[in-house]
Amino acid sequence: MFFTQRRTRAAVAAGAMSAALLLTACSGGDAGTSESTESSADAPHFVYITSDPIGQNAFLESGKIGIEAVAAANDGTAETFESKDDASRRSNLEAAVAKVPEVVVMLGFQFADLALEFAEQYPDQSFVLIDTFVEGAPENLYQATFREQEPSYLLGIEAGLLTESGTVGSVISLDIPLLQKYSVGFDEGAKSVNESVATVAPQVIGGDNPFADTARAKEQAIAFAATGADQVFAVGAASNGGIFEAAAEKGFFAYGVDANQCMMAPGSVMDGTIKSVNKVVETVVGEILDGKSPAEATSSFGLAEEGMTIVSLTEEAADSQCVVMDYPEVLEQVTEARDAIVAGDIEVVDPTA
Repeated sequence: MFFTQRRTRAAVAAGAMSAALLLTACSGGDAGTSESTESSADAPHFVYITSDPIGQNAFLESGKIGIEAVAAANDGTAETFESKDDASRRSNLEAAVAKVPEVVVMLGFQFADLALEFAEQYPDQSFVLIDTFVEGAPENLYQATFREQEPSYLLGIEAGLLTESGTVGSVISLDIPLLQKYSVGFDEGAKSVNESVATVAPQVIGGDNPFADTARAKEQAIAFAATGADQVFAVGAASNGGIFEAAAEKGFFAYGVDANQCMMAPGSVMDGTIKSVNKVVETVVGEILDGKSPAEATSSFGLAEEGMTIVSLTEEAADSQCVVMDYPEVLEQVTEARDAIVAGDIEVVDPTA
């Protein structure tokens, strides 16, 4: 199936491919960086584009792992383009469609408008947009979002049971609906086990680089600590290092996101959410290759789909260095809540719904 579809698209898109290649060549490297496996003319090809440079961002790295797994499973090749701004995201998309791959995967809410634009412009190309949703998407644009509120609820349970000050809250990169799913879920979980707990409105990192500004994140976290919160959900991506430094200095406990961040500040990070972007990439791209339409493909990933979890519930939890591992009685309640969410007995509020 791969080869017939790919050759057909290649013939239709030949003119567009030449133009896009010319644009990329003239960009002088502004399209960011790319990395690819060895390719052959007949092998199915898959492209993954990040919203920002991967660096130490486990969230973005997970997508790369996923696309490479898809390529290996289908005897194909994978290529990753790392973006750094709006201009490079566009030029990376132009370079991607020029290669006429089986699927182009985009990760990050920053691709929302571009995903819609390119999907409409290239109706024979399959696209996957992960971590955000756009209205009016054409049939060649598959979308997958996460139910971030579910694992955040579990962390909130930990916070509600372990707080000594009686105050908990979140520090988030931006005040946007996507990140509010974390803070709202965290607050709801805390109140589910401790009705008297006070939940403070989130502190926003902001600035020019809210997802990777550790200095500014530290300043904001120190300011937030003044509210009395001793359990703080750090929803700052690569900025979290600054929040963890503040936790160590000011004596509060932090919770991380996207991957095991407990090792970044042993003794100060209680637990964290894990976003398995690789699982989403493998699932949705596999469904595309099986001929499923966007309506038939999986579009929402939470605890039940294993698209999200928390560090303390993984197989590697014993070696995670997360502080919560010292509280088995807390983990027992967290496990029960996880099972109840998966079974549908607990439905965590989605503030974006």
